[in-house]
Amino acid sequence: VEAVADPKVKGVTCHLAFFERGLIDRLQKGNWFEDPSNSSISCRQTGPIEIGDIDRGDEGENVFSERRSIIFKTLKVKRIFDEENNTLIYISHSQRVQDGSAKMSMSTVPLYQPGQ
Repeated sequence: VEAVADPKVKGVTCHLAFFERGLIDRLQKGNWFEDPSNSSISCRQTGPIEIGDIDRGDEGENVFSERRSIIFKTLKVKRIFDEENNTLIYISHSQRVQDGSAKMSMSTVPLYQPGQ
């Protein structure tokens, strides 16, 4: 599990869990340099939220990226701002050079503050 603070949204932290293959699995199946695409994400408010200069478009923007193999696979976290519902959406997914992966996980952080 890895904690990742959103660099443009102060007060939001995402926790990422991802699978790393062990030595025995690598010996049995070969493919030494690649881990599976599976990941899970949970994001929460961890302090007062201050939104910086974020991309407010429908596609959002990447918040975090980490290689999961030597060449072909990258684990990414994307943030999308749902302005209509006043919510931040975080999606973790694997991006492969050869073909995309449908394995993804999503978490939301509501920006609603009581009394507003």
